[in-house]
Amino acid sequence: MSAANPKRYAQIIRLRPEAEAEYRRIHQEVWPEVLAMIEKCHMRNYSIFLRDGLLFAYYEYVGTDHDADMARMAEDPHTQRWWKITDPMQAKVESAGEDEWWGRADEVFHTD
Repeated sequence: MSAANPKRYAQIIRLRPEAEAEYRRIHQEVWPEVLAMIEKCHMRNYSIFLRDGLLFAYYEYVGTDHDADMARMAEDPHTQRWWKITDPMQAKVESAGEDEWWGRADEVFHTD
């Protein structure tokens, strides 16, 4: 992958209704260490959207080993602390695999 030809990823998860205000608030002030890890793991153009209690995340991956970069992110202590805050605010979608927290969404159309 390269910045000129990224691989696109999309994911979904439910947001617990009682957590919406806090989830929005903390995402206005994402920790610099978390943002730096996203960049170090070759994720670009990362966005999270919310509609009707469903979070939709999108990012473009420009690295060469997605699995290794995602493992690197999961091992990062700042990211782990962030997830300890955000994970209880979320609930897996029913179709998510056992190994997924955010469920992967398949791309069915793209145009530049």
